[in-house]
Amino acid sequence: MNNRFVYLDHAATTAMRPEVYEAMQSYFIERYGNPSSIYSFARDGKKAIEGARDKVAGALGARAEEIFFTGSGTEADNWAIKGVAYANKFKGNHIITTSIEHHAVLNTCQYLEGDGFEVTYLPVDENGLVTPEQVERAIKSNTILISIMFANNEIGTIQPIAEIGKLTRKRGIYFHTDAVQAVGNVPINVAEMNIDLLSLSGHKFYGPKGIGSLYIRKGVKITSFLHGGAQERGRRASTENVPAIVGLGKAIEMASSNIEEESRKLIALRDRTIDEVMKGIPFVKLNGHRSQRLPGNINFSFEFIEGESVLLMLDMKGIAASTGSACTSGSLDPSHILLAIGVLPELANGSLRLTFGEENTQEDVDYLLEVLPAIVERLREMSPLYEGVEIGGKSYAV
Repeated sequence: MNNRFVYLDHAATTAMRPEVYEAMQSYFIERYGNPSSIYSFARDGKKAIEGARDKVAGALGARAEEIFFTGSGTEADNWAIKGVAYANKFKGNHIITTSIEHHAVLNTCQYLEGDGFEVTYLPVDENGLVTPEQVERAIKSNTILISIMFANNEIGTIQPIAEIGKLTRKRGIYFHTDAVQAVGNVPINVAEMNIDLLSLSGHKFYGPKGIGSLYIRKGVKITSFLHGGAQERGRRASTENVPAIVGLGKAIEMASSNIEEESRKLIALRDRTIDEVMKGIPFVKLNGHRSQRLPGNINFSFEFIEGESVLLMLDMKGIAASTGSACTSGSLDPSHILLAIGVLPELANGSLRLTFGEENTQEDVDYLLEVLPAIVERLREMSPLYEGVEIGGKSYAV
């Protein structure tokens, strides 16, 4: 029985920091008043919401009145894309995005296609990158929105957001970025990067689940997402989730306070793992850009085996990882992201995503490097595809 546990799936979710949990506690039991009420007991909750709004704004280089709380990153993506599309349909019906977006963006765009909108899905290169030139060539006279994720949830590639933002601002087209994976991991300034709308989610940076936020630059024309009460300045009705909002504010404040130091630590863990795996295990491919990627993200494809088998055997050794996005874990199809960067389907099925977080150490890397090569070798020995393959020879998938 293995008693060791190493968590390497921080892109799926993170543990709530104790300080975040502590900040939230009193708003469940002691200070539970509805923040829309006018008596002093309720105003305490309203004050806490505005304090959290200030913290989110400060972390993004935004103004407090530009921050709106949502129930998740998915809701924020839906609101940004549908809200801008419907508010600006008198100007045009064309949207530009990429082929490697999270399904919260892709499925929303596909929904809009069924409602008369035209969507261009830009291809990416072998590293998962789009270029500002690609974006510019795709712009039409009726383009009203460009939505490009800040960093990919599976392969970690970081897009040239500031350059794209400069282009979209010059052309007068709204620019949205799904920054769910990036916030708390890399510095972001929405003003300097010319971002008009940005989505984030609390549980990706050690905050609570079920809470997100959408930055909407002042002046952006966007419809309300939920209709009902006057919460969130009339743009997102429903009683505010005060404890979760407080937790989100505390989490983003803490994540932003040591982002450079934490980034250096994660990059060291990431790069050592990549170097050792690529050196020690034959027939392995690194997916995504080698350096222009999230600090803690690694995505490998191992030939001749299936990623799910690797996961199960890692789990038996006390290591939690994933094959890709947790939102598509029930799908048997190869990752649309890996296919988009040119990975063959049989190789895409052999993918493994390792995402490091603040609690991980060099000892965790030591343990991973101790068990992973043996797992891959054992699985390959059971694979008919591996029979007759010479170590050092040419791979059939290369």
